[in-house]
Amino acid sequence: MHQNRALQDLLDQYKKGDLSVEAAAEAIEGMRLDRIGDFACMDLGRDVRCGMPEVVLAEGKDPAHLAQIAIRHAQTAGRCIITRISKEQVGPIQKSADKLGITSDYHETGHILVLANCPAPEKNGGIVAVITAGTSDIRVAEEVKIIAEEMGCEVRTAYDVGAAGIHRLFPALKPLLAAHVFVVCAGREGTLPSVVAGLVDKPVIGVPVSVGYGYMGEGRAALASMLQSCSVLSVVNIDAGFVAGAFAARIARMGAHV
Repeated sequence: MHQNRALQDLLDQYKKGDLSVEAAAEAIEGMRLDRIGDFACMDLGRDVRCGMPEVVLAEGKDPAHLAQIAIRHAQTAGRCIITRISKEQVGPIQKSADKLGITSDYHETGHILVLANCPAPEKNGGIVAVITAGTSDIRVAEEVKIIAEEMGCEVRTAYDVGAAGIHRLFPALKPLLAAHVFVVCAGREGTLPSVVAGLVDKPVIGVPVSVGYGYMGEGRAALASMLQSCSVLSVVNIDAGFVAGAFAARIARMGAHV
């Protein structure tokens, strides 16, 4: 089993005397929780415990609650990743962050806001390739990309490579072959992940995208197609960019240290 990088860093800090035994024990437990009023409880030990950061889902949250959660998370953990955020939700959070000297980076295409009170994560050597069948799939692919980067991976992309014109895929794959894992996003009939999985010798994660209409539209046909693939691949839920990005980053990090 590969050692958790965050846990190793904690032990190194304790060994050098930069961290007390009490602080090290608390962090190693991976059970640090931070309650915000009576409406939220942040899992601050997730990075140490699971090797992946706690992420805040903006969808459906009260704007005032979301702002409080995001700011507190950035102050406590150093960085806060907010997914599925709308333009209307971004403004108030950025305003509060600016007042406190917290930087904010809004990725409009991927619907992600990253608040930072510390430097970006160090690169761990993992390489994730992200491919889309069409341009309509890019919004989900960008969520994959940002999450993997926030987990210390290098991300290489190839967008709009198609499946109907399969000749577009081969030149797009060439620069990506050094990747430790491939994430392939596709809507409509969801063919592309199966094709890629039959061409590369690395793990492939299929992401069905809610693109398509009529019978089994909105990603359902793509999901069914990927689940029935005769190529070997893993499949996440429809539009599940965060899950695919986090899973890919963990695979890539392990691959980089083999």
